[in-house]
Amino acid sequence: MPETQEIGRRIVDEVEKVIVGKRAVIERVLTGLIAAGHVLLEDVPGVGKTMLVRALSRALSLENQRLQCTPDLMPQDITGLNVYNRRDERFDFRAGPVFTNLLLADELNRATPRTQSALLESMQEGQATVDGSTMSLPKPFFVLATENPIEQEGTFPLPEAELDRFLMRIAIGYPDEESERELVRRGVGQDILPAVQPVTDAAGILAMQRAVQDIEVSQPVLEYIVSLTRALRTRPGIALGPSPRATLALTSACRAQALLEGRTFVVPDDVQGLAEPVLAHRLVLDASAELGGTTRSEVIALTLEQLPVPFEGQPR
Repeated sequence: MPETQEIGRRIVDEVEKVIVGKRAVIERVLTGLIAAGHVLLEDVPGVGKTMLVRALSRALSLENQRLQCTPDLMPQDITGLNVYNRRDERFDFRAGPVFTNLLLADELNRATPRTQSALLESMQEGQATVDGSTMSLPKPFFVLATENPIEQEGTFPLPEAELDRFLMRIAIGYPDEESERELVRRGVGQDILPAVQPVTDAAGILAMQRAVQDIEVSQPVLEYIVSLTRALRTRPGIALGPSPRATLALTSACRAQALLEGRTFVVPDDVQGLAEPVLAHRLVLDASAELGGTTRSEVIALTLEQLPVPFEGQPR
């Protein structure tokens, strides 16, 4: 476990050479990857989403692809298609950008629902079906999708079923003043991406994903997680609460965070720290709550305050 903690720290250090002042965001994204999930970044343009993926792929020695989503994007533009080879009189498969390790789906909510759904199979099953043939995607496979919460014209809101496929939703946000100064100092007139050095590779990431399954979740902490998701389903102001998939997602994320912090067990602090990024996008507020200005983050925070916290998370 200490070795895994050191690898995780070095990965974050390398990515932070490019993404300045956002260490917590980098750690959250790495947690999502180690938990074998996918992450949705909801933020305005220009805060470093594309650079984050490129820097992460360098630190992890993984292949990456960028998919710019537009209303005219077709499903085959994501998965690939069979093209007739006149010379050999056969169909050759041309793989789409989904056949990679790290896929940045930029402005996913600009793609039509039909095209958005093309990602569902890949995100859930790690495979893509083209013309009736199913092909496995490279491992690890990690989708980092973005959406702009400000612009609504020409967008298609992600349905609840698709949002539920994302382990976490994270906002990068603007850097603070000192971080922005440092970013300018590092980046003026030069390409700073080569400064990021490889720390591990695909085999190392897969080993860490397997190790997550060995992280212990004590009975009190397990009950704490289940009580939280069940309380959110019945809370006033909630029209749709977190599904059982959300309960599993929160547990997986907590295990991954424990692994990256060098622990063999989950503690209540893991649950409290990850509840908002894992659960908020899975909640649907009713009309009265929305009109009253209530946010999903506030609902989760208030629910956590009202739940009894286990004294310890370490299994006996």
